[in-house]
Order: sequence, then C-alpha cells, then structure tokens
Amino acid sequence: MLPLLSIKQFFRDMRNQKLRTFMTMFGILWGTAAVILLMGFGTGMYKAQMKRFKGLGENISIIWPGLTSKPWKGLPRGRRVMFTEDDVARIKAAVPSILRISPEYARGSIPMKTGKNNLVARVAGVWPEFCDMRSLIPQEGGRFINALDMVEKKRVVFLGNRLAERLFGQGDHVGKIFMINNVPFTVIGIMKEKDQNSSYSGRDYNHAWIPASTYRTMWSNRYPQNMIVQAPRPDMMGRVKQEIKNVLGSKYNFDPKDTEALMIWDTTEGFKFFATFFLAFRAFLVGIGCMTLVTGGIGVSNIMNVVLEERTKEIGIKMAMGAKKRVIMSQFMFETILLTAIGGTLGFLMAFGLMKALPPSLTEDIGEPTITFSGALMAVGIVGLIALVSGFFPARRAANLEPVKALKLF
Repeated sequence: MLPLLSIKQFFRDMRNQKLRTFMTMFGILWGTAAVILLMGFGTGMYKAQMKRFKGLGENISIIWPGLTSKPWKGLPRGRRVMFTEDDVARIKAAVPSILRISPEYARGSIPMKTGKNNLVARVAGVWPEFCDMRSLIPQEGGRFINALDMVEKKRVVFLGNRLAERLFGQGDHVGKIFMINNVPFTVIGIMKEKDQNSSYSGRDYNHAWIPASTYRTMWSNRYPQNMIVQAPRPDMMGRVKQEIKNVLGSKYNFDPKDTEALMIWDTTEGFKFFATFFLAFRAFLVGIGCMTLVTGGIGVSNIMNVVLEERTKEIGIKMAMGAKKRVIMSQFMFETILLTAIGGTLGFLMAFGLMKALPPSLTEDIGEPTITFSGALMAVGIVGLIALVSGFFPARRAANLEPVKALKLF
C-alpha cells in the first residue's frame, strides 16, 4: 500500500506545482536526451571514422626505400637503399611474426583504352596477399590476383570500382578486355565500394592492380616502389619493423637504427592516436550532456524542497503518530526517483526518435548515431545518480524535522 499511497501523493503534489513540475521534468528530459544524443553521435562518429581508417588496411605499415643518414662500417652516409622483390621474399621467410607481406610496383598515368574511352590511371603490380592487407574486397562474381596468375604472368587486372565505371560505365564487367599501355588485359574483378580516409597514392577506387610478375615483364622493373607488411596485432608492429630493418640492414650495410634508411608509415600509430583522440572527444561530449542533466537535477532538488515546505505539517503529524524517519525519507526519495524516471524515460524516447529521424545524407558524413548496451547502462546510471543526489538532501531534511517544531509552524 505504501508505494501506491506515495504515487497518489506524488501526483497530488505535482498538480499543485504544475509549472515547477513541468520545468523540472523538462530539465531532466532535455538533459537525458542530451546525454543519449551526444553519446550516440560520439559513438557513431568513432565507428564511421574507424571504418574509414581501416579502409586503407588494418595493422599495416608501408615501407619505402630511403637514404642512410649516418656512416656505417666504413661506408658514408647518404647512400640510397633499394630493396628488390627477392628481399621481400627473404623478409617473409626470416620474420615469422609477419602475417602478410607484398611488394608494390607502381606507375601513375598509364594509358588505358576501351572501345570508346581513353584515360590514364595508376597501375600497381602486387602479390595476391595485397588484397587482404589493403581491404580490397571483390564484387560478386570477381576475384583478386592469385598464385597461378603470378606463375603464368597472366595479363589480368583487378579494377577500382570508379575506374571500372570510367572505363565501361555501369554494369558487370568481369571478363571484359581492354588495353593497358597498348597491351590487352582481362578484367578478373572489381573492388567493392569502401570508405577510406587516408592513402599514400590516391584513393583505391581509381587504381588498377596486376600480378607483380606481369608488371616486371611489361616495364622491366627490378625495384618495387614500396612494400606493404601486416602484423597479426597492432602491438606486434614495432617488433616487425625492427626485424625488417635488421634483415635489410645486414644485406645493404646500414645501421638498423637508422630512421631514414627506410621510410615507414606505421598506420597502427595513427590508429592509436585516432582512437585516443576520439575517446577523449566522446568523454567531452558526455561531460557536456551530464552538465545539462545536473542542471535538471538541481531543479528536482528545488521542487522537492518546495514540496517539503508545503507538507511540513503533514510530516509533523506523521512523526507525532510514530512514523519512522526512514519511512519519511523513503517517501521523499521515492517521489524524487519517480519524477526523475518519468523525465528520463521521456528523454530516452526523444533521443531515439531524433536519431531515427536523421536523414541518410547526414549520417553518411558523420556516421549513424549508435547507442551501445554499455552506453545505455551508463546513461541510466547517470540519471539514477542524479535522482539519488537530488532527492537525498530534501529527504534527509524531511526525516530530521522535529514533530513539535513542524506543528508550531502552522
């Protein structure tokens, strides 16, 4: 019966303070919605940016040849380091901690010709492992370069999706033949559209990839432009890089600690920075929402103090008749939590409604707002904490009233 009586008393008090109740509940509603929306947008932006970041490849480093910056074993500084495809194979055998590796030969502005279209694009010669390292997923019905293509030096090509559209237009183009540098090539696959926010030679959707063996035959290249290496985990990349420097330093006589002999772009370092930045950014957004919610909590505390003033005589009578302090306190706490719960629930509904109403054009740019289970629990916990803190002091004040003094006030 006590909860039912408390609920009736709650609604009676709220009717007597309609404007205060509305403003207080609106503060909780808006604060809760702000926390949910800011958490949702922060998580959505994080996931969208991480997806774009991984579009380049996950746990990879791109390694270019450089110039030695220090003397080594009687040899002067300033020597150019040039690795070969055989060196890449040697590294693969000597460094077991490597997950995948591939050389990359490349030329820009290579002429391409179909029946009607003439254009230029970047062509790269790679190993089959390049596909998984660089997140090049073939569209249905296609494939990437395989080991047989390498052995037989086949004239096959895997196209970026937008390059394929520029060459052939819309449609299924697997099996079609066109000219690359006046040599006929057969399309074996087209890349699926992917998000990518970083690159080292332009976006992948405008590139073409052929077997490294075919590339060497066409252009007589001995030295790859760079190599791509993938570690099993981000924390292993440092060891992988050092072991590669040891292998190449031993062959080409440069100090393995020379930071300029090989130019290395370790994408895992950028990923760590990006993840840390977004963690701080999301915490900042949640902090802003919490401040809004705290304002609503102050409103709850104020209205409960007003209710206390109006019910002082009633409390005095109850205590004179033997009501325990904990009963008085629990009644005020119950009413505070109920008021906060109603505002918080409406805030949740408002936030989810706004997130669902966002146009796709907006979510494509900033990511789709997402509330995880842990995020929802955090929001509920914040609202619950605000309710407890807001109700505790008025409830304690009510419970500590002396019956005689309470009755003398009226």
